[in-house]
Amino acid sequence: MAKKRTVRSIPQERTPVRELDPLQRSANFDEVNCGYTENEAVLESQRCLFCPDPKCIAGCPVSINIPGFIERIGEKDFRGAYDIITGTNLLPAVCGRVCPQENQCEGVCVVGESLTPVAIGRMERFVGDMAISNRWVNIPFIESVRFRVGIVGSGPAGMACAADMAKAGCDVTVYEAFHEAGGVLRYGIPEFRLPNSVVDAEIEKLEMLGVKFECNTLVGRLFTIPQMLTELGFDAVFIGTGAGYPTMLGIPGDSLNGVLSANELLTRCNLMRARDFPNVDTPLPLGKHVVVIGAGNTAMDALRVSKRLGAASVTCLYRRSKAEAPARAEEVHHAEQEGIDFHWLSAPVEILDDGNGSVCAIRCIKMELGEPDRSGRRRPMPIGGSEFELETDQVVFAIGTNANPIIGQTSDLKLNNRGYIETDGDLMTSMAGVFAGGDIVTGAATVIEAMGAGRKAARGMKAFLGIRDIGPIGTGTARFGIDTREHNYRRVRTM
Repeated sequence: MAKKRTVRSIPQERTPVRELDPLQRSANFDEVNCGYTENEAVLESQRCLFCPDPKCIAGCPVSINIPGFIERIGEKDFRGAYDIITGTNLLPAVCGRVCPQENQCEGVCVVGESLTPVAIGRMERFVGDMAISNRWVNIPFIESVRFRVGIVGSGPAGMACAADMAKAGCDVTVYEAFHEAGGVLRYGIPEFRLPNSVVDAEIEKLEMLGVKFECNTLVGRLFTIPQMLTELGFDAVFIGTGAGYPTMLGIPGDSLNGVLSANELLTRCNLMRARDFPNVDTPLPLGKHVVVIGAGNTAMDALRVSKRLGAASVTCLYRRSKAEAPARAEEVHHAEQEGIDFHWLSAPVEILDDGNGSVCAIRCIKMELGEPDRSGRRRPMPIGGSEFELETDQVVFAIGTNANPIIGQTSDLKLNNRGYIETDGDLMTSMAGVFAGGDIVTGAATVIEAMGAGRKAARGMKAFLGIRDIGPIGTGTARFGIDTREHNYRRVRTM
């Protein structure tokens, strides 16, 4: 019997991971984090205490059996670890890279009360990458049913819902407005954080389940949600379009040439490959002195992309301090390493015109932190007489997103006062048979939270269609997929 682990008996330091040199990586789009080797993953697995009541599972939006897969890594049963993870998480290689584990599973890790938390995300990525390199895939026996399901949006919520409905035997079609599937994973996250090859591999696994992807299909323009239920013959629909409509500040000068949203910058660079211009047809005129407003993960991506595209200077403006920045600490750290300038406690008040309709500078004001606001963070307050100007010819807004209004404008779905789709406890909308989840319901959230919403919507959809949601055989209140309350007796002849 293995000796019980304690905080004193485990390796005291988190196993480091190799990263590309900042000077080297800031000039290309190669992935910054090189990931764990097999020996590094096994070493880090030795830091897990295998708590009797693991808080990390509760901290995961899809409740991955984290101690279970870590134990398999320690035994070098990497395929077993993959099987455990994919029981609840379809995209381990993606989530291991982009999920904010420090605020979720690692944030409640018991080891973290005394030491650095166990590197759950790094080990999850290791398993996901090994699965891709070895072409592992878990395809269960699927018995077809008569139902057709339409998925609007191929981001993480749509992928998760599509996978569960395909496993339930439904004929599933995913509609994507862009020319490549992946949603925000494709257009919103640069390859130095999430390589497209990883997204391609995960989409291929969905196709193995029988999921069909129809790209260049803008639902709400080519056809509407009501038409999907009638003319196109779908029995149920899931809306997972995300919230990609950019927010602007509305300050003077924000319509000048040289002002754009981070969404446009990243989409042009990532999905449309404008970084390879003129070898591709998508231009991306970028200024020499770029200012990005905001300090979330999208802002960090915009800053670091601008650096890689050749800007002479790249500056971040944020009205709060570094401690309140919404971005992952790792992303801020990487940006600092790559030479990004940060003006904390600074807010823009006006974008200045060069006289020809283009940006020449941005006027800002210094801020100080007051009492906490509704978000729980201290409210930034302007300091009188502290205005200053920064020279710039490009301003990028990365201060959040809103729901794209096209779905609401072309259907009778009930929306809330912010334009997001309203749903019930099963994530069904005001239109029978139409479900929604992810950012289009909650506003901006994480990849794993969107996946959790997609899976929750799939459970509601199966109940709506009358499909039995079969659980593990012989566990909980179900045996052989039948609730014990539905069991009955039958005479059998034994001799």
